[in-house]
Amino acid sequence: MEIANSKILCIGEMLWDMLPTGPKPGGAPMNVALQLNNIGLDVQFASRIGNEEQGLKLKSFLEESGMNTALIQLDSELPTSEVLVHLDDKNNAKYEICEPVAWDHLEYTEQLSHKVKESGIIVFGTLGSRNKIAKQTILNVLDSDCLKVIDVNLRPPFDQKEDVELLLGKADIAKLNDEELIQISGWYGKTSKNEEDLMRWFSEQYQCSMVCVTKGANGAVLFTNNQFFNHLGYKVVAVDAVGAGDAFLAGFLSALVHNKSPEEALDFGSATGAFVVSKEGATPKYDMSEVLRIMNQS
Repeated sequence: MEIANSKILCIGEMLWDMLPTGPKPGGAPMNVALQLNNIGLDVQFASRIGNEEQGLKLKSFLEESGMNTALIQLDSELPTSEVLVHLDDKNNAKYEICEPVAWDHLEYTEQLSHKVKESGIIVFGTLGSRNKIAKQTILNVLDSDCLKVIDVNLRPPFDQKEDVELLLGKADIAKLNDEELIQISGWYGKTSKNEEDLMRWFSEQYQCSMVCVTKGANGAVLFTNNQFFNHLGYKVVAVDAVGAGDAFLAGFLSALVHNKSPEEALDFGSATGAFVVSKEGATPKYDMSEVLRIMNQS
């Protein structure tokens, strides 16, 4: 896939992940934006936070990480988002998401509209449009000729078929996990246990040129141009899996931007995801040498 305009706009939620060890910055589109920025790509992030201490701390975190925060809106009424994160005995995360919060009221401003026109790639998720105000903003953003990349995040109760399908229909590239693939295909009575059959159906159903399914410690599968590419994943000592899929997507996209092959993109995405699994929280300080070490040791 050749990408002419590599300027990226990520849009959606930013929040505090309330981990057992304490709060950590998070939110899937923010995590993706941070990792893309760390890798060295031209990325902007649009979201909304409360105009209070917790929100301003998040904004400062982004600035200290080298991110441009011009598209971070401040809300004087709604609070900054907090998500309770519960880890199981395998360090997999379950989320309890409060509402309403500031990013539910993300507005489509003239400044945001201008950035959309400058961008070649838009990265968005399914959670960020749970509120009608933010949903309309995201739909406005997606009304462009950019390459559109959806990061599926089915978080009950914000995983209704009608809302998710509206967004899937806008995407050129879809990233989801194996459980989400089963849930979405189940909406249509698809009961096949064959992962490749379901991915092929998904690609045809939503007209996605690329479908990437992550499988945790078991790696990832990519379907594009009627071909499947498999990666078994990299084995690391897991600290927690929060943000691993977001890091995978950032690595995968960065490889595509640099005109790498599907196999190379899958490989780099897998290594970037493994790096985050080996650290605490969704946004550890990125270290390319450590990512390369993960790739070279296997």
